[in-house]
Amino acid sequence: MPEVDFGVDELDADEQISRDFYRQVQVNEDMLVPLAEHHTAGREHSYYVLFDRTATLGHPGVPRYIAVHLHRHHERQTFDFEKATLPLPSMAQSWLIHRGCPADAITLDPEQGPPAADEATRALEQRLAGDGDHYALGYSYTCDDPDDMVTVVALRALDERATSPFRVVVEEVDTVAWTHTLREGGFATVEEALTWCDERLTGTAGPLPTVRPATSATRPALPPTASIPRPPGKSR
Repeated sequence: MPEVDFGVDELDADEQISRDFYRQVQVNEDMLVPLAEHHTAGREHSYYVLFDRTATLGHPGVPRYIAVHLHRHHERQTFDFEKATLPLPSMAQSWLIHRGCPADAITLDPEQGPPAADEATRALEQRLAGDGDHYALGYSYTCDDPDDMVTVVALRALDERATSPFRVVVEEVDTVAWTHTLREGGFATVEEALTWCDERLTGTAGPLPTVRPATSATRPALPPTASIPRPPGKSR
């Protein structure tokens, strides 16, 4: 199994940054599987998509993918970093792309994880990786039950005029064929989106509603930190 090398052990001039990076990322370094990585000339910048094998040992449903952007300052013997924990690898790719990583340089290793089962999955993953800044993550839940390996993700469109302002993306893994599918549905309200997620996790959901076609190509007007509030009474 491939190992990740962050290459920052000698860049410890700033003790606070080194401690923060160790506590937030490096402490589980031997349990992180690199799915994709890209380094600029001289390794000034590095971008990583990582699978966290410890995620399922914690609270149920937590995201399992980590995106890390390292900016090394070799002359000062220190570095800066950003990280995000996300429910889908395509969302980790998007996060890195919008922090300067070339889109064609952060392709996932096909030997790691189940491949896409069909073209619809590949097309949606490509769109999420490229257009992830159009949406805010509001809620996700990952179920690692071998009989129903599924991740549900609720997103909010940052364009207030979007025809389907709330989206649900569902990844399902076929553990027999060892492939995965990704599908998307559109909802008019946050309550409808979250209810569908809960029903999918309990096996009672109907088909995903079709995403209504966009009427314009307007870029989002809301800040990228916007999120979906979790309504009271929801347990997942």
